[in-house]
Amino acid sequence: MSESRDPVGGRLPVTLITGFLGSGKTTLIAALVRHPAMARVAVVINEIGEIGIDHDIVSMASENIALLANGCICCSVRTDLQETLRDLFARRRVGQVADFERVIIETTGLADPAPVLQTLSSDTLIAAQYRLDGLVTLVDAVNGASQLVNHAEPAKQIALADRILLTKSDIAAPEAIAELMLAIQEINPGAAVSLVVNGVIDPTELTGLGLVSARAGPATLSFLGEALQGEGSAGERSLRRRSPLHDASINTLSLRFHTPFTWHAFSAALELLTTLRGPDMLRVKGIVNVEGSPVVVQGVQHLFHAPVPLDRWPSADTDTRLVFITRNIEERTIRNLLDAVSDASHRD
Repeated sequence: MSESRDPVGGRLPVTLITGFLGSGKTTLIAALVRHPAMARVAVVINEIGEIGIDHDIVSMASENIALLANGCICCSVRTDLQETLRDLFARRRVGQVADFERVIIETTGLADPAPVLQTLSSDTLIAAQYRLDGLVTLVDAVNGASQLVNHAEPAKQIALADRILLTKSDIAAPEAIAELMLAIQEINPGAAVSLVVNGVIDPTELTGLGLVSARAGPATLSFLGEALQGEGSAGERSLRRRSPLHDASINTLSLRFHTPFTWHAFSAALELLTTLRGPDMLRVKGIVNVEGSPVVVQGVQHLFHAPVPLDRWPSADTDTRLVFITRNIEERTIRNLLDAVSDASHRD
């Protein structure tokens, strides 16, 4: 497989930054755009004036695109995200803006990140130019626990995350941090959690969270979460259960299968699940053994990215490994369906 035909490696990586109101997204973005490593990054935000970078702007490329002193592009969404991303790519191609290599998108505090994730797979023009590299969720260490109790958005933002940044830890009580960390782990045990103060973070910690290339490498499985790496397999199928949330609405299921699937059987099972329970299938990602070959699958609710066949297995482990983050779906619903599909594939 040549690099030019790599269905993943040739597209611009996109990092989505979300978090509830007051979680520190503005502070984080303001710090990021001043970092030297951001010279070839386009940052898409809601309103450019909100992040206090006016003194860094050296020129305005258009009404909604600012060119910053360090080479970073800051773009505000004035219409819709799809049009903004298409416009950015077109300007990059003709040389109207710097040749950026990555995009960071900030959502509003009340935003459901799922539609943004879906945009990257459902819009064929965007999917040809961009790829999801990861979703980063900011959580307020002071108010996060109460927000989880009183609002629906924070739990979903945490559930969909590939990495979580816990902000304001310098002013939060240690016991509050411990309680919040436990709640985060219950919602999304596969996401790494880092403490961030005043938005100061190395930008590289926000990159490389997703599938980087169809060429398998040491980091290929990292987007599945560390909990699945190196996990033993005592039986034909193993299911790890996690402690539920207080309301038990969001659950993370990690499934492993030794027996290879046929693509027809596996895709039919996913289609059935998304047809019946699409809105509650918050996120699905995994590597599937399709008749001996590794195929990466990723989806958000009822929309799935195109499957990506890898050039080889990233390790000696050839089991199918799937992570489902769901809402109000009994675990046996998914497990029984995939058990049946696995059995059928084995008989075939």
